[in-house]
Amino acid sequence: MGVAAVARTANGRWVLIRRGDTGQWALPGGTLEWGETLRSAIVRELAEEAGIEQVTLGDVLGVYSAPHRDERFHAVTVVVAADVGEPVRPPINPVEIMEVGLFTEAELPSTLAYEMSAMLDNARNGRRFWE
Repeated sequence: MGVAAVARTANGRWVLIRRGDTGQWALPGGTLEWGETLRSAIVRELAEEAGIEQVTLGDVLGVYSAPHRDERFHAVTVVVAADVGEPVRPPINPVEIMEVGLFTEAELPSTLAYEMSAMLDNARNGRRFWE
């Protein structure tokens, strides 16, 4: 089970992370650790991957479960809205996460890793989604 954040700063910029395994931009997030809730996992992932400490979680925006989405394993990912502060430090593991980016609408990459483009597009356009 995984969780991903569709995170925006107060000035409306989208938070993305550049993955070390693909070199592509992606939504911040990851898999739950044993004994962890979805809420605590997304707060932890935003801190670890994006250096973000100020997080206000919003609604669940989607649940993605297509088996072909991630070739590493069959994952179920819950996508959550988050209002966040700007990063205050770099990612904890620079091998896993190469960098953090803040993007305006016009600057967003056209393709995200692991078919996360659909997740971001659905969220940006107010479409709730589950499969």
